[in-house]
Amino acid sequence: MRVALYQCPPLPLDVSGNLQRLNTQAIQAAAQGATLMVCPEMFLSGYNIGAQAARSLAQRSDGPAAQAISTIAQATGVAILYGYPELGADGQIYNAVQLIDAHGSRLCNYRKTHLYGDLDKSMFSAGEEHFPIVEFNGWTLGFLICYDVEFPENTRRLALEGVDLILVPTANMAPYDFVAEVTVRARAFENQCYLVYANYCGSEGDIHYCGLSSVCAPDGKQVGLAGQDETLVVAELDRQLMSESQAINTYFKDRRPGFYAGLVKD
Repeated sequence: MRVALYQCPPLPLDVSGNLQRLNTQAIQAAAQGATLMVCPEMFLSGYNIGAQAARSLAQRSDGPAAQAISTIAQATGVAILYGYPELGADGQIYNAVQLIDAHGSRLCNYRKTHLYGDLDKSMFSAGEEHFPIVEFNGWTLGFLICYDVEFPENTRRLALEGVDLILVPTANMAPYDFVAEVTVRARAFENQCYLVYANYCGSEGDIHYCGLSSVCAPDGKQVGLAGQDETLVVAELDRQLMSESQAINTYFKDRRPGFYAGLVKD
């Protein structure tokens, strides 16, 4: 399967502008044979926008933006995972991502569970324990958002449930380049799965994003890698490579879960 990630500078407060460039990138992804495209965290609205703007731009998971992206996905034949501020049925605002397939169907919605710093916590409520798993073109997909991937328990949980591709929209900033360069590669390797990490580049207010989006393979290699500039990265996922890597790196066979009970203590 070929997957694409779109690394771009944020276009804050411009939902229509973001939908336009999403359409452009989906067309390009389709031309390169990709069947799935991953966009950054809060792509629809921008990330560093403040609580008032996050609420005013928030939409239901089946709102007008979802309908517009459904049309784009159907027209291009590319499934799209995008970040957006979600207005929940409970009236709370969540940092969410949604996957819409090439038929225009909404396959899942995931809310960020681990909020980072004052910025996240001032804008959003934390998602509850809901980690959706989706079957897509013969691959089992799991979802995290940005800071979520920095907790090894999250990726291990998904891997133990059979996920072989973890999609991570993010808004990672300087000076945390280490996460983009090292952490996500380690997460793919230690869980023997693929991981797509789609970040912003450029600046938004006082935040400078570090780019370095990547597609990481189970052997720890980056089979797709962006630099600091806007780009569309397309990479091939190889199931044979994953099987061979899993045969060599037998972490799940060699685990001793009885030793880890203390990890769940507060």
